[in-house]
Amino acid sequence: MSSAAHHGPTDYYIPDSSPWPIVAMLSIFLMLSGTALTINAVGAGVWMVLAGFVLLMVMFYGWFSVVIKENLADRYNEQVDSSFRQGMFWFIASEVFFFLSFFGALYYIRDIALPWLGGEGYLGVTHEILYKQFEAMWPSAGPGQLGGEFKPMGAWGIPALNTLILLTSGATVTWAHWGLKEHNQKKLVRGLAATIALGLIFVGMQAYEYYHAYGELNLTLKSGVYGSTFYMLTGFHGFHVTMGTVMLMVILVRAMKSHFSPHNHFAFEAVAWYWHFVDVVWLGLFVFVYWL
Repeated sequence: MSSAAHHGPTDYYIPDSSPWPIVAMLSIFLMLSGTALTINAVGAGVWMVLAGFVLLMVMFYGWFSVVIKENLADRYNEQVDSSFRQGMFWFIASEVFFFLSFFGALYYIRDIALPWLGGEGYLGVTHEILYKQFEAMWPSAGPGQLGGEFKPMGAWGIPALNTLILLTSGATVTWAHWGLKEHNQKKLVRGLAATIALGLIFVGMQAYEYYHAYGELNLTLKSGVYGSTFYMLTGFHGFHVTMGTVMLMVILVRAMKSHFSPHNHFAFEAVAWYWHFVDVVWLGLFVFVYWL
């Protein structure tokens, strides 16, 4: 069923039938199956992962192109806009709980499991049974210095500089939002370009940090529970910054094409919400992973 005309505020736009959900399913199936085959050393697995990734990119481009065209054709009303906002809200909420699970794991390891293994608490008896020489000190590589000795990543230097970079990027994307509300195209474009540049600098600095950690600190994924939690938290955050930067690039192109107006710019707001979420998560990482 199609509803091309723009109706009243209580009507809901019903799009035409779309092949993109099926394409999304096929791309995910290829990537998951390919990953499983790659883990089991089956040669075709890598190609399946690549094919799935390419198909995923085609799906993103095609599906979002349709949504953009529908929006520019004025097919969306306030009710549809409200649905988009609710969807983005719940997506970010799911991301919040995703990171909370890793922060929770870090808390459990540091403040509960580690003291038990060191002989404290009502489960302190495990200290005598498992490893008498184990000392409950953080950061820990586990009993016997699994993975070899390492140096923990300090809070100052690159982590502190990256914190300043992300906080500044939050200010520049807000500046761009002000420009959009003021119908100031130059401020909008410059603010987005500055935010993208800061995001790329952040990712580059984090890549150098990983190089330094592996090469000079011997801090790897094999460095016990400290190494695994460090790379799990910072790595997923770096992935989110990368995806956020790609989304900002798309929004910049759309802004340069004058797709947004002071009263119709949900796509910009959605990406701005996501970027601010990434900023807040990093503040938690800086405090609980680097500093404490």
